[in-house]
Amino acid sequence: MINSKQRAYLRSQANNIDPIFQIGKGGVTPELVKTLNEALDKRELVKVTILKNCFDDIKEICEKISERTHSDPVQVIGRKIVLYKKSKDNPKYL
Repeated sequence: MINSKQRAYLRSQANNIDPIFQIGKGGVTPELVKTLNEALDKRELVKVTILKNCFDDIKEICEKISERTHSDPVQVIGRKIVLYKKSKDNPKYL
């Protein structure tokens, strides 16, 4: 679990990255979770965009993804979610 200072630092780092995933009407699928988990292992910090055709609650999507990938939600702002998962081999941020 990350504390508020770490979360603030990660939010500032997330400003400079582009979303690499989009979630649409299919919602959170096992394939999405698998590829997101792989991206988190490589990058540690990932930004996800929720498309307008996705009618699920954004906060619920964030909870589902963070639970299934064992990552920490950094922020939910608008239709974007930022997730963090510390790398075992090569920690970059914290």
